[in-house]
Amino acid sequence: MPSTTPSTSLVGNLRIELMRHAPFAQMASAQVDQFIASSRQAYFAPDEVVLEPAMGPVRSLYLVRQGSITGRRGIAELSGGLQYEAGDLFPVGSVLGGRPVTSTYTANEDTFCLLLPADAVQRLAGQSPTFADFLNRRALHFFELSRRAVSASYASEALEQQSLEARLASLPRKQPLACRAETPLHQALTQMHDRRVGSVLIVDEADVPVGILTRHDILGRVTLPRLPLESSIGSVMSQPLRWLTTDHTLQDAALLMSRHGVRHVPVCEGGVLVNIVSERDLFALQRLSIKQVSTRIRAAQDLEDFKRCAADIRRFARTLLGQGVHARQLTELISHLNDVLTESLVAWLAGVEGMDMRRACWLAFGSEGRSEQTIATDQDNGLVFESDDAERDRPAWLRFARRVNEALDACGYPLCKGNVMASNPACCLTADEWMHRFSEWIEHGAPEDLLNASIYFDLRPLAGQTALAAPLRVMLVRRSATVPRFIKQMAENALRSRAPLNWRGAIDTTEIDKRDCLDLKLRGTAIFVDTARLYALARGIDALSTRDRLAGMATALGIDAQEGEAWVTGFEFLQMLRLRVQLQRQAPSETDSLRPVVQVDQPNVLDVGSLNELDRRLLKETLRVAKQLQQRMELDYMR
Repeated sequence: MPSTTPSTSLVGNLRIELMRHAPFAQMASAQVDQFIASSRQAYFAPDEVVLEPAMGPVRSLYLVRQGSITGRRGIAELSGGLQYEAGDLFPVGSVLGGRPVTSTYTANEDTFCLLLPADAVQRLAGQSPTFADFLNRRALHFFELSRRAVSASYASEALEQQSLEARLASLPRKQPLACRAETPLHQALTQMHDRRVGSVLIVDEADVPVGILTRHDILGRVTLPRLPLESSIGSVMSQPLRWLTTDHTLQDAALLMSRHGVRHVPVCEGGVLVNIVSERDLFALQRLSIKQVSTRIRAAQDLEDFKRCAADIRRFARTLLGQGVHARQLTELISHLNDVLTESLVAWLAGVEGMDMRRACWLAFGSEGRSEQTIATDQDNGLVFESDDAERDRPAWLRFARRVNEALDACGYPLCKGNVMASNPACCLTADEWMHRFSEWIEHGAPEDLLNASIYFDLRPLAGQTALAAPLRVMLVRRSATVPRFIKQMAENALRSRAPLNWRGAIDTTEIDKRDCLDLKLRGTAIFVDTARLYALARGIDALSTRDRLAGMATALGIDAQEGEAWVTGFEFLQMLRLRVQLQRQAPSETDSLRPVVQVDQPNVLDVGSLNELDRRLLKETLRVAKQLQQRMELDYMR
């Protein structure tokens, strides 16, 4: 392993080379030069050992300049290693902790590295917050850079948009019009007219909002009933009042408005009223808002209206991606709007078919049940109905369900290839029948039942009499944890598809049309989803979203906060890649610089070769996290 200190003539070229990679691209030139000047260059021949546990505490941080290095944990590591390529830094944890490596690192080819001594690492970290943050939060740092790049690439479509991630505290404060409940109507209405505002808040003695009266309320509550204007405003105010705090985001306000059909949201700080946010405030700069989309959905009168609304949802998603909205928020918003569309469609068709939804509940399964839908999502749904004679009533519910499934298909939500739909007799059951079916899967499940469980057990009531589904959720959470055999079978099923890393630790792709491709769902997000579901069932964690399940899993296992955050970050990065692929396929642009897509009938297939360097490195980092999750599952449930 010959080594040298970079000569002065090489420093300029090395600086340019390093500043193509994170974190050097965000560091000052002088700090990059300091890294170079303090480093020595080393060459490693093919198959030469670079680092191994027997060498003792690691004395230097390695930067790969050329070639690649694979780290493997001996014979026990049968599922592949970790590959480091040009621009990668390793082994960060060992250098910062002053300990030996746990893997053996070997050069795969002629490889050149820059070695920065541990004391120089500490000095540079003390002078460069960017470098220090990168070392401490490597994967999270990559993710943030990637998200910014995506936001910039879509910025031309969203220049007029206001970020939904901003806190309500960031909005300009205006003195809300407020009064006490005993205030006469004529006085409150006069103040509304004089100030030209559309609402007045009613507060108690501590200035905590307790009700609201809006311009839209006046016609139905005051004018038409001919209520005397001497009446107190408290007698006609809307209550209970839903309000948020300054720590909530614009997205929180948008969702609250959409879910409850309101146009004004009071904002409190320390329990005291400090602002009021209207729909106009939130979306003054937006061409298309969540409230506008949901309002159009609720006003739909026929199938053509619903089809147009579904297209609006997809357009809105593209706009939000351009704002830099996180994948979790974006999939939550998409799922919410899809919920609104499905609920409205079910109600409309129930009226057309003469079906009483007070005796039934439309169920969402899979990604819709977890509120994690992307753009290209098929149907996973079911129906639970009340009946004293199921065989007599089931045919009518099946006909109705078929109409709903076909209508959703026409709106761009394809029929489920596995027939997990309410129009399937196996998915149209009474509560007792559902309970018996789930119990059989848990107690005596066959392989096919386990596959079904991975879809059905993410159950969420969506439309109709939602109370019918409550006992099913309670049973799933309580019963699964009591049957170890079922949990082990679920683990075996989840481990059938391993994290796509080859024996060297590089991304294991599949060739499609002479391109190196990866199915981001089957070989990516599904690993996180299956692991999170398994631990939620095993530990009795009553959560549905993968993010919440991973957080609950980390708490239950006593995992370090940064490791738990890496699980969530990795899952959300894969979700973001899926959204990008799907949106680009639906609206290709000749000027679009991000084109990681293969034109086949597989909406989650990514052309890995078309990723930029930053996203490719983060994808590999994310797959390492997925692999570690599977190794944890294997240790916990396969011994």
